[in-house]
Amino acid sequence: MGTENTEVEISEPLLVAVGGVGKEVEVETIPEWKDQITIRGLTVSAMLGTLFCVITHKLNLTVGIIPSLNVAAGLLGFFFVKSWTSFLSRLGFSIRPFTRQENTVIQTCVVACYGLAFSGGFGSYLIAMDERTYRLIGASYPGNRAEDVKNPGLWWMMGFLFVVSFLGLFSLVPLRKVMVMDYKLTYPSGTATAMLINSFHTNSGAELAGKQVKSLGKYLSLSLCWSCFKWFFSGIGDSCGFDNFPSLGLTLFKNTFYFDFSPTYVGCGLICPHIVNSSVLFGAILSWGFLWPFIAQHAGDWYPADLGSNDFKGLYGYKVFIAIALILGDGLYNLIKIIAVTIKEIWSSSNKHKLPVMHEFPVSEESKVVVEQKKRDEIFLGDRIPSWFAASGYVGLAAVSTAAMPMIFPPLKWYLVLCAYIVAPALAFCNSYGTGLTDWSLASSYGKIGLFMFASIVGSDGGGVIAGLAACGVMMSIVSTAADLMQDFKTGYLTLSSAKSMFVSQIVGTAMGCIIAPLTFWLFWTAFDVGSPDGPYKAPYAVIFREMAILGVEGFSELPKHCLAICCGFFVAALAINLLRDVTPKKVSRFIPIPMAMAVPFYIGAYFAIDMFVGTIILFVWEQINPKEAEDYAGAVASGLICGDGMWTIPSAVLSIFRINPPICMYFGTSLSR
Repeated sequence: MGTENTEVEISEPLLVAVGGVGKEVEVETIPEWKDQITIRGLTVSAMLGTLFCVITHKLNLTVGIIPSLNVAAGLLGFFFVKSWTSFLSRLGFSIRPFTRQENTVIQTCVVACYGLAFSGGFGSYLIAMDERTYRLIGASYPGNRAEDVKNPGLWWMMGFLFVVSFLGLFSLVPLRKVMVMDYKLTYPSGTATAMLINSFHTNSGAELAGKQVKSLGKYLSLSLCWSCFKWFFSGIGDSCGFDNFPSLGLTLFKNTFYFDFSPTYVGCGLICPHIVNSSVLFGAILSWGFLWPFIAQHAGDWYPADLGSNDFKGLYGYKVFIAIALILGDGLYNLIKIIAVTIKEIWSSSNKHKLPVMHEFPVSEESKVVVEQKKRDEIFLGDRIPSWFAASGYVGLAAVSTAAMPMIFPPLKWYLVLCAYIVAPALAFCNSYGTGLTDWSLASSYGKIGLFMFASIVGSDGGGVIAGLAACGVMMSIVSTAADLMQDFKTGYLTLSSAKSMFVSQIVGTAMGCIIAPLTFWLFWTAFDVGSPDGPYKAPYAVIFREMAILGVEGFSELPKHCLAICCGFFVAALAINLLRDVTPKKVSRFIPIPMAMAVPFYIGAYFAIDMFVGTIILFVWEQINPKEAEDYAGAVASGLICGDGMWTIPSAVLSIFRINPPICMYFGTSLSR
């Protein structure tokens, strides 16, 4: 999912004051780009990249909502390197100073690494190809052929990531000056990360960062201990433990309304905006509170009453396809909106020669703002990345990928891959530009467009399902990594980091991700029953993406009774809600739900929506009592809760691999069942 646009206007000169750059810049020595990339930095990046890949996989395979971990990456990178340098200094060693440029490189490397755990499709298009998802949909389901199955394999997944993940990095490099300096796109997340890193490397900022790290460590420890404690009561199967605690009563529990004591989801509630959490809860109430019970009353009329709970010709089909309708409606609206905004702003820039995205301050020869601006421009343009290098890199990698992709996915012919790579740079530009304006990456929307197009072109007999899913991966990887790179260029620009060091750290982080992301996914795959609708790792988007591919091949003829009409209603509703959010005043629109967030619980259940809403209530009360403290520490507390629970996943998976089961099953039922 994309991040919600906060619509905060940021001016670059403000960053000087907030980040503490000001007077320090005049005497600060900027390291060469090679010195900004260090062995200790890459070591820390690999450690944090592994942790964040585990967290991303866990979220991807459970609810599919991935909050931004950029702040945690910058904060933990600062903590580990500072702790290491302080320790060695006390032992009398001469240590190279830890600069904000090195901090930026670490953050960039970590984000590039764990980004592949999402864009690599381990919770969506790749796992949608596997035999479990095929059997879940049903062998008799039209368009769901046994030939369109490719089970996860560690080596082919690594190979796939290596041949598709680097092209996005080369696609827009020649436009970095245009996007960052000429158009002055804000890239809100990249700008906020730069402000954070700049603040770490001042005296007052370092003191606050130390307190934030202590807060993160405290809640990480609590979360880790709580997750370990929960494990002892989770028994064998999926009905034991605190994860199945009927905290709101047994009647609501049957409709998935309960608090499952998950630190991860509570942490997500603390990080995600209030409107996202409220939208998720609203979607849960609408679907599991009203819509599914209403459709269930028509069992025997709308669909056969004796179908299994996971049969797509029954209630399960309504759940999946209505969720798809909401997701597609939201994605299509925002895609058209951002393309329209992009065209409008480019047209304006051709007339005005600049985009009115950031405030300009009066030019004065004695202005510190102008001095700082010139310093940033000089450093950003100093270490050039030749356009010929970027172009030849893209062409060379595209040639390798065009030859390799049909070997991995035979239904996706070489000429189809070539067509995708010809179109991809234009889509990457649209997504990067839109992200710079709105902070909302629509990589998954571009991927779904590729999925439908290539699935329908190849057709059922030619393996359209596999071809569509693989094409989705190609498109998602390019547009996602291109937007990430441009956002990192913005961060580097504001932290006086070299563009070349940003580019190299992105390449190194991507290479790490091509190895670490499949390895950490394989841990889940071998230890847990991934994809089971009754297990903790349901992989909800696997079914959704495979169904999208089947729809692209077969059309809508086999949907349950009235399902198509209901889906059309929700599709139109998603468009109307988004339009309403844009045309109403901000004081009204901030209370209108987001369709994409509403769609998530339609298929998964309401339990995680309860957890996230608990997190948003905690944050809301905290903001009312002490706004400054909430602003400073909420992100650290949330990151601690998420990281602690994520860390426990590793020993839990190891215990599962060795068939060491929890000793106690804590189960709740009615008194009559005893």
